[in-house]
Formats: sequence, C-alpha cells, structure tokens
Amino acid sequence: MLRSSATLNTRFTAPVNTARPNIACRASKPTMAASTEKLRTPTNVTPENDLMIRVAKGEATEATPVWLFRQAGRHLPEYTEFKKTSGKNFLDILQDPASVAEVTMQPLRRYNLDSAILFSDILVVPQAFGIDVLMPGGVGILIPNPIESPADMKRLPENIDVEASLGHVFEGVERINEAIVKEGHGVPLIGFSAAPWTLLYYMVGGSSKNNGDAGIRWCRDHPADAQMLLDHLTHVVIEYLDKQVQSGAHMIQVFEAMGEFIDKHTFDNFAMPAMRKIAKELRVRHPTIPLLNFPRDAMYGVAACAECYDVVTIDTVASRTEMRKMLADQAAASGVPPARLQGNFDPALLQLGSGGTNAEIDDAVRLMLSEFGPQGLIANLGSGLMGKEDPAKVNHFVDSVHTISKEIIAEGN
Repeated sequence: MLRSSATLNTRFTAPVNTARPNIACRASKPTMAASTEKLRTPTNVTPENDLMIRVAKGEATEATPVWLFRQAGRHLPEYTEFKKTSGKNFLDILQDPASVAEVTMQPLRRYNLDSAILFSDILVVPQAFGIDVLMPGGVGILIPNPIESPADMKRLPENIDVEASLGHVFEGVERINEAIVKEGHGVPLIGFSAAPWTLLYYMVGGSSKNNGDAGIRWCRDHPADAQMLLDHLTHVVIEYLDKQVQSGAHMIQVFEAMGEFIDKHTFDNFAMPAMRKIAKELRVRHPTIPLLNFPRDAMYGVAACAECYDVVTIDTVASRTEMRKMLADQAAASGVPPARLQGNFDPALLQLGSGGTNAEIDDAVRLMLSEFGPQGLIANLGSGLMGKEDPAKVNHFVDSVHTISKEIIAEGN
C-alpha cells in the first residue's frame, strides 16, 4: 500500500519542486536511466505513410498530415452499430483487445487519415491502481470512491505491474498494427497516456465535471503527499508508455487533459516536472520515437512542454502566429530546432446541422494553414470530437487539409 508522507517515506517520495529545472529534454543526449535494467530497441517498422513521423522529426513534407482527437468512437455510426451488435459498452470494449482493434480501425476505413490512435481511455491507469471508474453517460466520468485525504492513500498499491494490469492494452496495440498491415492503410499508430497531474485530478476529485479545485487544493494543502502520488503515477505512466512502444506504437502522446483546472504555479511546480521526467526517460528507452504533448486549456505551458516534446498541441483559443513566433524565439535562444505544432481546427464547424458548409470548412482550413504555415504542422482539432459531428464534414475537413496544404507547399517551392 502507498502510505502518506506522514507515516511512510517510500521510494516515490520526493521534495516539492519549487523552481523550474533548466532541462531541455528534447535536445539533450540520452543517458542510461538507473531504473532501466535493459533497454529494448523498438522493432516497429516505419509505415509507408510516414508524414506524421517526418513532421515530428522536423523534416519537410509534401503535405500537412492530419488526424483527429477522438477520431474513433461515438460520432461514427459504425461504432454505434458495433456496440449494439456486440452488446459491449465503452468499458467492455476497452477490456477486449479485438474490440479495441476494430474500433481503432473504423475511422481509417472512412477517412484518409495519416495516423491511427489507440482506442482507450486516460483512466485505465487509475483502474490499474484499483480505483473504480464509472462512465454512466450524460454526467461525465465518475470515480465513486476517490482518494479523499493523505491518510486515504493507504488504499493504493505501492507497486503496479503494468503487464498484469494493463496487458490487454498492449495486446490491443499489437492487434491494431496487424489490422493496419492487413488492410493496407500503412499509417503509424499513436499510443498515449494522461499526464500524472490529470490522473491525480481524477483520483482525488472523483469527477470530470465537479470538484474542479480538488487537484489544486491537494497540491496546496498536502504538497508532500501530492508529490508522492505524482511520483508514483509518473513511474507507472513511464512503464505504461514504454510497453506501448514495445508493443508497436510509433508515436506517443501525453495529455494534460484537465489543464483547465490547474493554475500556472501548480502547473510549473507539480504538473510540468512530471511531464519532463516522462519525456526524458522515454528518450532514454526509445530515442527515435516522437513524443507529442497537449497541455489542454493551459497554453501558458506550451513553452515548457516544447523544451521536452517534439510536438506541442495548441487549443482553439491560442493564437497560431503567436505560438509559432514564441517557439521560434525560444529555439533561437537555446540553439535547437523549434518544436513542431499540432492543432487547432474548431470542431464546431464539423457539427451536424449547425456546422459549416464545405466552402466554409475550406476557408477555415486555408486560414489555419496560412497562419501556421503548412510545414512543421500536424493538423488536428483544438478539442476532441464529441459525438455530434457529421462524418461527411469530417471527411471533407481531412481531404481539405491534404489538398490545400499541397497547393500551398507547391506554391512555395
């Protein structure tokens, strides 16, 4: 069990980081990690369509690649039909590698996407800790028995065997790659995890919609215990992502999904150090695997994330031109190439009924590509598809990104 810092000093305990370390994880040379007994070189074969990988590595491309947050799932009629015919709900699907592979493949069959992303959920990690997670529909995510106080941390196991608790996820990754090859899509597969602070937010607050200040309160009122929990989560997330790469993931995305509920002080001193540690360790274990990051609704964190991650996502609120300039200035000051950007098309234009026309979608795509520039960009949404999108409009958006980006790139050559 994981005890609070008042009763037990475990190997996950660390002093609260009150100053931002001067670490440029993205540019640093990998060194052997003390916690790694044996480094495994990924056997992942570079896919035929490697647009996203090349962008993430800073290479010029002939078109801007595109994929979508939540591209698989409830906006697709085939997903609804699959749940109906299989009798499986969302959580049932996540436990079954064959179902995970099927649902992951559905958007690839419908859209000309440049990547698949593992169909999973950020809260499989708390489930590995023995935390119950409910998704009853209409009320967001619920954790009925959250960690309410430091003394309550004794409920948590001190060690997590990710192979034993999350092996179905890794089998799902393997099955997805088999299906990608079998069906001839030839695209990379993105593995992912929530960032540790987002996981802490859910584990202590118990809800995606209520108790929004619970995570910040823990960091303020119980800093040593919050740090202990974050260190424990960071260790597990590293092992979880490591196994995803070993199973065949070509790229890794780390989501600080609940950035809306964190202030800059807490982000700098609790959330960001965990994300740095994840990036640094993954670079040691898998130095060729691109790392993507999304500090959603915490755009003040983009500069810090860009020091550690190859690609940083911006939401619909952030200025494309200002973010480009900021990263270019940051890179010039540090003497390393700038991080690439991902984002940030407004999914409201893709809604059924109330969304934009094809012409309006084209205009918005052209504006996005003009403001970002078509190179060094992975086109995506500023937030995920929510289930009320028109697949025809989504399809038009994907094709429009490819067509217009090719035109702009050709004009510039």
